[in-house]
Amino acid sequence: MQWRYAVKKFDSKRILSKDTIEGLKQAFNLTATSYGLQPIKLVVLQNKELQNKLVGFSYGQQQVGDASHVLIICIENHIDTDFIIGYFERVRRIRGTQNEILKPFQDSLVKSFSKKETDEVRTWATYQAYLALGNLLSYCALEQIDSCPMEGFLPQEYDTLLRLNEKGLSSVLVLPVGYRSKDDPFSKMGKVRKDIDESVIEIIE
Repeated sequence: MQWRYAVKKFDSKRILSKDTIEGLKQAFNLTATSYGLQPIKLVVLQNKELQNKLVGFSYGQQQVGDASHVLIICIENHIDTDFIIGYFERVRRIRGTQNEILKPFQDSLVKSFSKKETDEVRTWATYQAYLALGNLLSYCALEQIDSCPMEGFLPQEYDTLLRLNEKGLSSVLVLPVGYRSKDDPFSKMGKVRKDIDESVIEIIE
């Protein structure tokens, strides 16, 4: 965790291996989400032409163009009864849990979500995207994959260029990944953090 930082300049010539990308995909897919519903998807982009176009929709942040890959965390636009039932069908298939055990929880979730406004559901789904981002950042640090988490981009422009709307998705977070450039001055800078006793409160019996 001391090693990682938000990379300001990637080495555009170094590309992450297929195995490394597979690890990132697995880390994303294994992220904890509320109720286990996974209302998020990951777009893995490795296309320099598209990446360079996205720089213009990322307030000029060149990391998007120079990174080996750009990970785009999206939320599902439609989280309805079928979506929730699909989750419980996976539980039945993978765990073999009896329907009489799952049905009450399934019905409860369907009823709960049916009462929520669209904006409320989108906000909830976005929280899950941040969980995935945190998980990916930790995975990157452990595997010494450089990254730069970004909220500063134009989601609607990303969605249009990458045709995410056609897939029922909306982009909410961006994570360029790759390898830091040797001349990125930020790689040598110390971390600016509070002292532990300022940021952590211990309650001990």
